[in-house]
Amino acid sequence: MKPLIDTRCLKRIAGQIGSNPAGIFRDDSGQRYYIKDLESPMHARNELIAARLYQLAGAPTLTYLSTADPCQIATEWLCLDKKVIAHFSESERKQAQQWFGVHAWTANWDAAGFDGDNQGVIDGKVLTLDVGGALAFRAHGDPKGKAFGTAVEELDALRTDADNPHALKLFGDMTDDEIKQAISVVTQIPDEQIRRVILSNGGSQKLTEKMMARKADMMGRLS
Repeated sequence: MKPLIDTRCLKRIAGQIGSNPAGIFRDDSGQRYYIKDLESPMHARNELIAARLYQLAGAPTLTYLSTADPCQIATEWLCLDKKVIAHFSESERKQAQQWFGVHAWTANWDAAGFDGDNQGVIDGKVLTLDVGGALAFRAHGDPKGKAFGTAVEELDALRTDADNPHALKLFGDMTDDEIKQAISVVTQIPDEQIRRVILSNGGSQKLTEKMMARKADMMGRLS
């Protein structure tokens, strides 16, 4: 088992990039990490579960690591080839769209990022750089409350909401067949695997049932 990431044993070399207090840290071997300080262990657990659900669906993310501080989230630092959606090629946009269903399922309103900078490219692969806006909390930490329910409204909102312009630009031109294919990425995940991922990472039975209900709601879109 890898040791827990502990900022007290690392050297801080740069400050935050996103909306949460954070920094870039380096260990004695030269490995760098991006470490965020969140409001509570609940916020950190929420993001970690979201990341594990992305990975369960096969959607590329950064590598998440366990931390000594329960209020922190750590990822391995990567030097990206691209970090702004506006710079994506058409093939990179299409690659990003493959994971639209995962963003919708996890209610990741920040899938594209406030400045279009939550999707990146490294070695030709498009990956989601931050899932802090998924599940129960908004990217800044505010609870979504009833807006995170069992109906996956994000299947429409991420493609049509003018107040989320970068998501609209990324997903708005998807065809019906492309949307159905993106949905099927989620609907083919067995419920038992969803349950195991959520519960083994500290999630609740209530969240488990909600995510399975959201999957079922998406399945209804395929008929």
